[in-house]
Amino acid sequence: MKHMTAPELAARLADPARARPLLLDVRENWEFATCQIAGSVQIAMNMIPARIEELDDEAEVVCICHHGARSMQVAAFLERAGFADVTNLTGGIHAWAVQVDPAMPTY
Repeated sequence: MKHMTAPELAARLADPARARPLLLDVRENWEFATCQIAGSVQIAMNMIPARIEELDDEAEVVCICHHGARSMQVAAFLERAGFADVTNLTGGIHAWAVQVDPAMPTY
């Protein structure tokens, strides 16, 4: 599995020459309601197996959680399920708030 830091993801999202990846936020509903990266799709980690058919296995997917542990587990699951291009956001949404968007609420 690939890993990406928050600043690397910010640069990737700012690049108009590249298609936007699917930002898959695997946190719980209350966490997602607290803060999120614009354009993220939220499917809680425990719902991924039941909703995997909603995801394009050929799409570039960046998995996001609070600190990067749950998203790493989901990324590994997606890779085992045959997804071609999966990346884990190292440090999760907390790293995004600290390193990219200091105005973002943290918890």
